[in-house]
Amino acid sequence: MTALPRIVVTGTDTGIGKTVFAAGLTALLDGVYWKPVQSGIEDETDSEIVTRLAGLAPERVLPEAWRLKEPLSPHRAAELDGVEIDTDALALPATARPLVVEGAGGLMVPVNRRTLYIDVFARWAAPVVLCARTGLGTINHTLLSIEALRARSVPLLGIAFIGDEMADTQRTIAEMGKVRVLGRLPRLDPLTPETLAEAMRTSFNAADFLEAQLLQAKP
Repeated sequence: MTALPRIVVTGTDTGIGKTVFAAGLTALLDGVYWKPVQSGIEDETDSEIVTRLAGLAPERVLPEAWRLKEPLSPHRAAELDGVEIDTDALALPATARPLVVEGAGGLMVPVNRRTLYIDVFARWAAPVVLCARTGLGTINHTLLSIEALRARSVPLLGIAFIGDEMADTQRTIAEMGKVRVLGRLPRLDPLTPETLAEAMRTSFNAADFLEAQLLQAKP
C-alpha cells in the first residue's frame, strides 16, 4: 500500500500567510489538517481559519495537542499557563488522507526551553514546504531557513511564495538556494474559500505535493 504524504508547512517568519496556504493545500489535496500547538485562543484559531477557508468537515481538522491562552511563542505561552510542552509526545498522527501539519512562526521558534520547532521537524523526518513572502528581506530569511533545514537533514519539498510577483527575488532564491519553487499564492481580496481554491488550482500542482511521500523517511 502506497504511503500517504505527510507534509509540514512552515514559514520564514510569522504573519506571512502560511495558515492561508495550509488551508488551500489541505483542500487541494483533499487532506486532513493538524496544528500541534495553538498559542492564542481568544480570537479565531488557525484550525478554525483552516476549517472555514478549506471548507472542511470537523473530522478533517484534528484537535491540537496543546491549546495555550496567550498569542506568544509556544514556550512562553505554555509557561504562562503553568505547563511545559512535552515535545517527545508530539508525533505525527496516522490518517486516511494526506496530512498537512502547520508549525508556528518560523523554524527557530522554541516549543519549550530546550527544543525548537525545527528539532521536532527533524525528528519527524517529514517533507517540509517552506512558505516565504516575496517582499524585501525575503532572500536573507529564506536562504537562512533553507540552510537550517539542510543542516538538520530535514527533507525540503520546496518553496511556496506568498505575495505579489517578484520575479528576480524568486529566481534568486531558487538558484542560490538550489531549491524547487512550487508556486506563488497571491494576496487575495476578497479571501474566501472560493478565491483560495481557485488560486491554489491556478498557482500550484497537486502532484508536486503528492511526491512528498517519496521523500518521507520510512518507519
